[in-house]
Amino acid sequence: MPPVPRYRFQVSQSRLAIFLSAGFRPFFLSAALWAAVGLPLSVAYLEAAAELPTRFPPTIWHAHEMAFGFGGAVVAGFLLTAIPNWTGRMPLQGPPLAGLVALWLLGRIAVLISRSMPACLSAALDLAFPAIFIFVVAREIAAGRNWRNLPMVAALALLFMGNLLTHLETMEIAETGLIGAHMGVATLVMLVALIGGRITPSFTRNWLAKTAPGEDQPSPFGALDRFALAATLVALVAWVAFPDTTPTAVLQIVAGAALFLRLLRWRGARVRGEPLLFVLHLGYAWAAFGLLLMGANEIFSFMDSTATLHALTAGAIGTMTLAVMTRATRGHTGRPLVADRGTAAIYAAITLAALLRVLAPFTGDYYFVALAAAAAMWSLAYGLFALLYFGMLTGPRAV
Repeated sequence: MPPVPRYRFQVSQSRLAIFLSAGFRPFFLSAALWAAVGLPLSVAYLEAAAELPTRFPPTIWHAHEMAFGFGGAVVAGFLLTAIPNWTGRMPLQGPPLAGLVALWLLGRIAVLISRSMPACLSAALDLAFPAIFIFVVAREIAAGRNWRNLPMVAALALLFMGNLLTHLETMEIAETGLIGAHMGVATLVMLVALIGGRITPSFTRNWLAKTAPGEDQPSPFGALDRFALAATLVALVAWVAFPDTTPTAVLQIVAGAALFLRLLRWRGARVRGEPLLFVLHLGYAWAAFGLLLMGANEIFSFMDSTATLHALTAGAIGTMTLAVMTRATRGHTGRPLVADRGTAAIYAAITLAALLRVLAPFTGDYYFVALAAAAAMWSLAYGLFALLYFGMLTGPRAV
């Protein structure tokens, strides 16, 4: 399929027009800014150091904004950029894209100040973005007859459902806030397993073909890959439906082990000298490790369960998100696909954030210090992305 001429800019185009020329630009920047600001807010809310004007209790607001606020923006930025490549159609640009971004922002405001309005109104305002985005993605996939990527519509529907379930609790209709938050996290982890499992071996194969043509290539997709994805899906569904049970723990261990075996076949050690590529392997490793850790902890109870969950959220989702955002931004704005020092610092900060959050239960009297340090590293990682990539996201292509 011939490339879509979607990144051609006229000299007369304004910076705003360029900013709204592709979905990754406003949504990646919005996601990074909200991740950098929202997490310290949620930590302060969780520790009763600050009171927020939201109807959501601290744990649910934290999970909601990380999964559906931050996560929703990342998914939107990725899909709005990937779908034109899948379908050969022009991307959503200009006022329609600005409208989507405005709906996402309206949702963040509505949830944050939800105590000052009827619960049904804040829910409607927050759910408007994912509902319309599902329609946009479904329309593009259908118009391009790109049926292979229909699972993306299913994933968006699950994110919408999880978001709705959290709002049902604020409306005092059902006590479904926790299951909704779990559904959001599970969907994002499954996307890491699915999309990360596409791009990581593919980019590794391309890099090795250029730099070391005689070396072994990542193994092609096969039976182990299918089993790993199926096992991950089953384990995540079980965790949402039947958390804190031994059968679910066993499924998580099986899924984590299968993801690790899958990862080992992608020759990650061969690309450790290129951070922009190695970080994809690292993000996938966090997904495997997180599932193993959650399952093992349910059986042997050796640490706080919230810390094991953060191996998936801060580790897998946080790392893979930055890996995709940095690579996609550099590639789609004509920059070299090489990590500079600033990008490497972003990866170091998110890795420290995940490690500190997972290891916090073992720090004794310094537990809250470790939590604060983990939050600071998370905010540093995403704040650095917003700062260092602002010019790329708002300006024209380099070439």
